[in-house]
Amino acid sequence: MKPRLNFTELQAFAAIMQHGSFRAAADELGFSASTLSHTMRALEERLGLRLLNRTTRSVAPTEAGSRLFRSLHPILNELDLALADVRVLGDHPSGQLRINASRSAARLLMRKIVPTFVARYPGIHLDLVTEGRLVDIVADGFDAGVRLGDTVPHDMVAVPFGGDWHFSAVASPGYLKQWGTPRTPDELTRHRCIRFRMPSGKIYRWEFERRDQQFKLDLNGPMTLGDMELMVAAATCGLGIAFVSHDVAQKAIEDGDLVALLADWTPSFPGHYLYYPSHRLVPACLRAFVDILKEVERGSKSPA
Repeated sequence: MKPRLNFTELQAFAAIMQHGSFRAAADELGFSASTLSHTMRALEERLGLRLLNRTTRSVAPTEAGSRLFRSLHPILNELDLALADVRVLGDHPSGQLRINASRSAARLLMRKIVPTFVARYPGIHLDLVTEGRLVDIVADGFDAGVRLGDTVPHDMVAVPFGGDWHFSAVASPGYLKQWGTPRTPDELTRHRCIRFRMPSGKIYRWEFERRDQQFKLDLNGPMTLGDMELMVAAATCGLGIAFVSHDVAQKAIEDGDLVALLADWTPSFPGHYLYYPSHRLVPACLRAFVDILKEVERGSKSPA
C-alpha cells in the first residue's frame, strides 16, 4: 500500500530545507522543536526513508531528501500562489509584500505609488529594501524588484513607470566662476570631476552623446563617492563637477545651488521597471501593487 502523505509533514520538511535549521523552521511554522522533530520522524517512517541527517548543531538532506525537495518546492509554491489568488477575491488583500529597489527607484515609488498603495491596502505590510547591488529576487525572497530597464533579467515580467531617465553633469555657481563652464564633454578633462563608484566596485565612465558623436570619459578629480546624494552635496560645496541622475540633482538645480551642464549631450533612455517572476498566478499583494503602479502611471500621462 502506498503511504498516505500528510500536508503538514511535507510543509514542515520544506521549511527545514529552506531554513537549514530546525529552530528557524519551528519558529516559522509556530511549532515547538519537539513537535517539529516528531513530525519529521513520522514523515520518514511513512516513507521508509531517512530524509535528513541531523546533529545538535546542523541539519543536511540525504540524497532522498534533496530529491524530494526539488520536486516538492515548486508544488508548494504553486499551492501558495493558488491560495493567494483566492484571497484576492476579497475586498482587503493582506500579508507582506517584499520589494527590492535601488535608492533612486525607491524615491520615485515614494512620490505617489507607495502612499496610494498603503492608504488603499492597510492590511498589506510593504517591506521596501533599498540597496545598490543587483540581487536575485527569487533566491533572496523578494516578490519583486525595481531597477533601470537595461539591468532587468530577461526572464522577468517587467512593468515600466516613471518615464525616461538621464544623467546630468552639475556644478555649483561658485565652482563655475572659479574654473569656467565646460561647453563640450572633452573640456571636462581640464576640470575637477567627482567620480562615482558603482556597487560592483567599478568606476563609472561618464557617457555623452549628440547626433553621431559619443564620449565615454574616465575622468580624474578630487574624490570618488559611492552615493549620488553625497555627490550632489559635494558638488554643492564647490568641490567639483558631478555626473548624477537628474532626479537626484533636480531640487538643487531648481534651488539654484547647482547648474546643469552639457544638457544637449545627455540623451534620455528607458527608465525604471518593476519586475517579478513570470508566475502563472501572481500573488495577491503583488497584483494589488502592480495595479496601483499602472493606475498612477496612467494618471501621470493624462492631459491636465
